[in-house]
Amino acid sequence: MLKVTVWNENRHEQKNPAVRDIYPDGIHGTIAEFLKAEGFDAGTATLDQPENGLTDEILANTDVLIWWGHLAHDEVRDEIVKKVQQCILDGMGLIVLHSGHFSKIFKTLMGTSCDLKWREANEKERLWVISPSHPITEGVGEYIELEKEEMYGEHFDIPAPDELIFTSWFEGGEVFRSGCTFKRGNGKVFYFRPGHETYPTYHNEQIQRVIINAVKWAQPVKREQPVYGNAQPLEEIKEKKGEGQ
Repeated sequence: MLKVTVWNENRHEQKNPAVRDIYPDGIHGTIAEFLKAEGFDAGTATLDQPENGLTDEILANTDVLIWWGHLAHDEVRDEIVKKVQQCILDGMGLIVLHSGHFSKIFKTLMGTSCDLKWREANEKERLWVISPSHPITEGVGEYIELEKEEMYGEHFDIPAPDELIFTSWFEGGEVFRSGCTFKRGNGKVFYFRPGHETYPTYHNEQIQRVIINAVKWAQPVKREQPVYGNAQPLEEIKEKKGEGQ
């Protein structure tokens, strides 16, 4: 069974009653619930738990890590970020949601500022499917429409994605690369834009479908891991004429 850990800093839920009303079990709890209903072995982890919720044991038992953060990116310990980065390079999948674009782990993997424009004005978002044959878009129509969301606008300071899956249009006129895939080492990364904490975005069935599909896509490939470092020859290397004299 595919093992998923949903990480959330879990601060908005503690500070803002409006967020708590939408996500009484936290954003992490809501996401884990629909993943469990899909048949995944889904657990949660939060910032204020020991080792920021990401102990060696939890990471060793995670096939795909989902990340939501906003208020407290700087509170994630650097040594935890390095451990997560190594897990991804070794093959663990990572799904970064919404304001997780500014998380230490995403910026580390991208190597850029990951900055963007934003506006919170209760405006409509239409996420257009750019890659209809991609497995992440399975079961999704030509677009997903959200009645109210926070705006993110270009320029989004990330490397060119390996694949562009969704592009958003907002009521105020901006557009944004809202679904992007990347390969890092042996691991796969998917950034998915929607999910501002004061809107019920993660209760939307189409948004849930994208995240479910992304978990399946990002799971580690079952194969022998590459061996790095100094290597013995597979074949006999014949002495070349003139060498060794």
